[in-house]
This record gives sequence, C-alpha cells and structure tokens, in this order.
Amino acid sequence: MQHNAECWVWFLVMGAIVGWLAGVITRGRGFGIAGDIVIGVVGAALGGWVASAIGLYASSSIGAFLVALTGAVLLVGLTRFVKQVASSA
Repeated sequence: MQHNAECWVWFLVMGAIVGWLAGVITRGRGFGIAGDIVIGVVGAALGGWVASAIGLYASSSIGAFLVALTGAVLLVGLTRFVKQVASSA
C-alpha cells in the first residue's frame, strides 16, 4: 500500500514538473499547480501514444521524461490551435 501511494505522488510531481516546463516553453510561464499537473499527465499520455504510434519507445527515465514533455508541448499547441479556430469561427 505504501509503495502504491509513493508511485502516485511521484506521478503527480512529475506531471506538475512536465506541465510547468511545457507552459514555460510555450508561453513563458506555467498554468498553476492544478493546470500543470493536468497538462503534464495528459501530455505524457499523448506523448506516449504518439511515440508508440511512430515506433519510438523510451528505455530510460530521461527518455520517458522527454516523451512526456514533448506530449505536453503538443497538447498545449493543440489547445491553442483549437481555441484560435473556435474564436475565429
């Protein structure tokens, strides 16, 4: 039980870091702690899906971090694109 809780805590911490970095890269600041976690976790899932779809697999923690960061940056870009299209319609 303790091990499972630690995994979730690290999962959320890494999601917050990845989300914050994606915010800094794309807009110069983060999205707030809750937004950073959501962007990081959803972005990591998106990055993992895209990486596996094109045949890339992360075999290290650094690789997984980079895949998650790439997915989070893609997610922010897609979100901006959708907002821009919706506001121009």
